[in-house]
Amino acid sequence: MKLSAYISYVVTAALLFVACGGSTTAVETRPAVTATILPLKYLVEQIAGQDFAVEVLVPTGASPETFEPTPKQYIRLNESQMVFATGLIDFENALLARMDNKDRLVDLSRGIELMAGSCSHDHHAAHKMAASRQAAAEGMPHGIDPHIWTSPRELRTMARNTYEAIMLRYPDSVKYTASYEALDTRLRDLDSLCSQMCRTSSARAFVVYHPALTYYARAYGLEQIAVENDGKEPSARELARVIDRAREAHVTAMLYQSQFPRSVVEVVARDIGVECREIDPMAENVEQNIIDITRTITGHGEQ
Repeated sequence: MKLSAYISYVVTAALLFVACGGSTTAVETRPAVTATILPLKYLVEQIAGQDFAVEVLVPTGASPETFEPTPKQYIRLNESQMVFATGLIDFENALLARMDNKDRLVDLSRGIELMAGSCSHDHHAAHKMAASRQAAAEGMPHGIDPHIWTSPRELRTMARNTYEAIMLRYPDSVKYTASYEALDTRLRDLDSLCSQMCRTSSARAFVVYHPALTYYARAYGLEQIAVENDGKEPSARELARVIDRAREAHVTAMLYQSQFPRSVVEVVARDIGVECREIDPMAENVEQNIIDITRTITGHGEQ
């Protein structure tokens, strides 16, 4: 039975029950799926619409680096028909190791050329890259930058993985195919737009507190100068190096995430001579978020 037909059947049965004098409370009839972070929920809903009840593990405003699931979330995880994850964030792997049926896991990083980092800004180091690729080959995410959803090019691969997983379970849905193709077209156009804005901007580098734009920087030939070092606040010497490099690169924006302290950011921005600009890489609407981040970095679209 098609998913849409199944949902219609359940809803009709519930309405008939009430019409015949019965009583019922609101019960979720849609199949339950889980997305580890909000950007993954966005991909699922862009393809499947509201056909699934999507549980998101990391709530708005929380950081996946420090997130710890609740016992209730463990229960819901095992009740989900599909679990969409990057497969690269520490909490995901600890959580998914406790899944009863790992066949329901959808690894959205499949097919992506991963980058070294583990939230470290030194992602160009050759030895880290070699370790990253070896870890990826062995299925171990340690040492790999997890922020694959911040680049339109990686998002296209993630969207395809999402679509294929949904179609494997519901192969008769023409609607999902049309929705996926529309999403893929938008992401391709988004990539072209970001490339054009970066190409016509004088900005070749940006400073960010937490290095969440590694894949984005690779896609558009930008240098990401991160304040945070391996998940820790910088020492005075490290901070001085960041400031010197930012001045040399003539950066025009100091980006920071709401999940991290603003105090250090203000000091760095003042010494560099630029304004602080808040971004949220964990925002649900990844398409609009990437446009906003691109405008912040390049200066396009600002008054």
